[in-house]
Amino acid sequence: MDTKKSATKLPNHSNAVISETEIKKAVREHYAALVANKEGSESCCARDNCCESSEMEEALEGNFAKLGYTEEQISQIPLDAVENSFGCGNPLALAEINEGDVVLDLGSGAGIDVLLAAKRVGPKGKAIGLDMTPQMIEKARQNAAKMGADNVEFRLGEMEAMPIENNSVSLIISNCVINLSPDKDKVFSEAFRVLKPGGKMMVSDIVAKNLPRAIKSDMESWAGCIAGALEEEEYLEKIRRAGFADVAIVDRAKSDLDIFGDSCCDLSDALGEEDMAEVAATLNKIEIASIKVSATKPDVG
Repeated sequence: MDTKKSATKLPNHSNAVISETEIKKAVREHYAALVANKEGSESCCARDNCCESSEMEEALEGNFAKLGYTEEQISQIPLDAVENSFGCGNPLALAEINEGDVVLDLGSGAGIDVLLAAKRVGPKGKAIGLDMTPQMIEKARQNAAKMGADNVEFRLGEMEAMPIENNSVSLIISNCVINLSPDKDKVFSEAFRVLKPGGKMMVSDIVAKNLPRAIKSDMESWAGCIAGALEEEEYLEKIRRAGFADVAIVDRAKSDLDIFGDSCCDLSDALGEEDMAEVAATLNKIEIASIKVSATKPDVG
């Protein structure tokens, strides 16, 4: 039986403490390999992207519809931006965007959500993509050029230290990326800093319950959007502690990610026998879901 693997074989640290630097390095290398279209490239956050070219458009339409994208939206942007999107839900589907707004996408990848946001904010607005992977930034800039979008900007940087001015953003979006950060408190603190008073945040992300230690400390599972996923209430509480108000889940869907079987998150090659036994013993207790969360930075005025 064939199994889909992550783009790069990451070291297994199931019996050691993983540093933030190691996690970021692993995630950066993983997504750099994905965008380079290496054989076997796959993200556990993403839809299946291994179709033959003749089947691609039909497959993309069906899979992206499940994530909340319309056929019209997909047809508006370069196919390359669609093919290299590894999200878990459309954060723009329920977001209120006005002409002239400044939208910031955390972990913007090849630019799918930035380019869609750019259309909605109009020529007086701006859409900014932030990503820590140089290859993703290059790919996104190429896609923006293909579309002739002149109200977009892609910046290289990390969510924990955003190269964004204070109180400068109307809306923050993110698509299955914050779970990859080893310090989510800093991410939400930075998001609060850069938002204008009264600004909104709408993020899609993965949450998980009852993950065993073996998964939480596995590098491949970090890059695959599993190990860094928090429990739902902990995720929401971190947003509240950053200063946000009106924190709420506006959409939730049980994930169909298979972390043990025939999927890119198959751990049988990454973990040792003892760790696999732990995973197997707790498998029926593991719960994974994709959620959309909205929050507001209070208007001090």
